Amino acid sequence: MAQLSQVAEPEDAPIPKGFRSAEIGWPRLGAIPHPPRRLPLVGDVLGANVRTPVQDSMRIGQALGPIFRRKAFGKEIVFVWGAGLAAELADESRFAKHVGLGVANLRPLAGDGLFTAYNHEPNWQLAHDVLAPGFSRDAMAGYHPLMLDVARQLTARWDEREAAGRSVDVPGDMTKLTLETISRTGFGHDFGSFERSRPHPFVTAMVGTLSYAQRRNVVPPALAPLLLRGATRRNTADMAYLNRTVDDVVAARRAAPGQGTGDLLDRMLEVAHPETGERLSAENIRRQVITFLVAGHETTSGALSFALHYLSRSPEVLARAQAEVDAIWGDVAEPAYEQVAKLRYLRRVLDESLRLWPTAPGFSRQARQDTTLGGTHPMREGAWALVLATLLHRDPEAWGERPETFDPDRFAPSAVRARTAHVFKPFGTGARACIGRQFALHEATLVLGLLLRRYDLHPDPGYRLRVAERLTLMPDGLTLRLSRRAGAA
Repeated sequence: MAQLSQVAEPEDAPIPKGFRSAEIGWPRLGAIPHPPRRLPLVGDVLGANVRTPVQDSMRIGQALGPIFRRKAFGKEIVFVWGAGLAAELADESRFAKHVGLGVANLRPLAGDGLFTAYNHEPNWQLAHDVLAPGFSRDAMAGYHPLMLDVARQLTARWDEREAAGRSVDVPGDMTKLTLETISRTGFGHDFGSFERSRPHPFVTAMVGTLSYAQRRNVVPPALAPLLLRGATRRNTADMAYLNRTVDDVVAARRAAPGQGTGDLLDRMLEVAHPETGERLSAENIRRQVITFLVAGHETTSGALSFALHYLSRSPEVLARAQAEVDAIWGDVAEPAYEQVAKLRYLRRVLDESLRLWPTAPGFSRQARQDTTLGGTHPMREGAWALVLATLLHRDPEAWGERPETFDPDRFAPSAVRARTAHVFKPFGTGARACIGRQFALHEATLVLGLLLRRYDLHPDPGYRLRVAERLTLMPDGLTLRLSRRAGAA
């Protein structure tokens, strides 16, 4: 999320006030520090790493403090990570979501879908009101058996690898799991991911579009047609494939109505707004399906992968989590829906992993009216800043003197109560926070519980965590060895 330039929007999506401002609505940028050795015209490019802009910005932010700015090729971005400043930006009466940076680069694909819609676009509220009941408790309980079915496919694959003494590709298998989970629970579609030795073409195309959106933010706009010529052609092909895939899924449902038993696609096709009677258009349905298929599996797969990494490196935490699963789930073949939320310590493990590496690493906020941030920094209406969650989650003011240490007890109830609000934001904030967060947390906790009950995890001694960036974050090259636990079914 921490990228350095912007791209023009389609003509049918007018850019809100403040987005193109040379100073993005900050009258006194001089009061905000920036990296040393800024160069004329090109800005803060010395020492920048275009492949890891989030981690690059984390390094800069730790040196410059809780609010800083970066500039490249005439575009300047203000970053915020201090707990107090982030809490102000979370105030919905003063600030709203800002769609910019890499998120805006996804609009040619996702348009006014829930994640990429501008605040003034009416389809966001329409889709939110229509789809929100699809994430109710009753709806979640209905998804639970399908989640278990997909998890069985994962454990069957891991049993084969364990029996053969071979390591498992954690990010690759978590991606297969989460893609199948959202596609089957939400849209009644089976990609057959676990029957493939390589990623499904949908995943390849999705990674391509996310990576392209990232690259657009680190290439000077004037040079993009030259430097990204081949990448642009590939991105066009990737978007066309994603659109065709979704069109086929929707067409299959229209040809056999009632097959979804009230899932998300059924709601999109059949449910009108409860007050206005409006329905989603065919174009918006395509955009929403793409949004859920991409966002609904990419971030959860990253969260699971980071959690498995930290569990494998923390024997005491692993043993404690396994003991909890054994005690609460006992000998039942498969846990019931209500038993998942009882894994409170395992949920702390997941939250702590999301603290250290929130897979959606930042979010932007814009001023609803002229205001002042932190009593020092004036912002005009429409001015925006990027909240760098990866550093907010490491602010010593909120998390203590050793914020880099993995410690699930940071999320014990007493610790949560003692902490100030708005310092843990892995799903964004406010009205535009992730609509599927409870779905993701239930899925991830269920899968971790099933895996820990079945396996002991053994890390590669030579592996050091590397984080790949493609708008979202994912461990790079993470493999684990497995051994079946005594008595595991």
